[in-house]
Amino acid sequence: MSRIGKKIIVIPDGVTVETSPKEKGQVEIKVKGPKGELQALFSEMVMIKITDKEISVSLNPKFSKMNALWGTTRANLANMIEGVVSGFEKKLELNGIGYKVNLQGNKLVLDVGYSKSVEFMIPEGITAGVEKNVISISGINKQQVGEIAAQIKKVRKVDPYKGKGLRYVGEIVRRKEGKKAVGESG
Repeated sequence: MSRIGKKIIVIPDGVTVETSPKEKGQVEIKVKGPKGELQALFSEMVMIKITDKEISVSLNPKFSKMNALWGTTRANLANMIEGVVSGFEKKLELNGIGYKVNLQGNKLVLDVGYSKSVEFMIPEGITAGVEKNVISISGINKQQVGEIAAQIKKVRKVDPYKGKGLRYVGEIVRRKEGKKAVGESG
């Protein structure tokens, strides 16, 4: 049994959830809220029941071995509802002497120690903000926000020796000890 899958999702005021069947038994769910609209396809292996203000997810009896999909479906639905109500945000911080970041329209310009600046296009539906050395990525789709933040972080990974590079705010990076000079004995 899936502990997460059994939890009931409460639909807040101002949010509407619509379902429509698709091919191969799949179900498309559209969630509309104050921040926007999200839609996703869900497998026939789980059954989604929508009542007045609640959504319950249960396992289809034909596919009784799919507990992981049951919990994942419930979590994805809860994230869709949370996204259209309050949205999601990831923050990255830039550490390093001479490293800087600027926002030009929908493009992040990163100066992170390479010979040329790195330009990163922010896709539609995602908003970026820059304040000193902190980049904030926000949007209504949790998966997209996390993916964009990970791609930006990949531009300059944190150096384990000096600690320079892009990291999530609050992320702890284990530092390595550098080489030591060997003293002469004798």
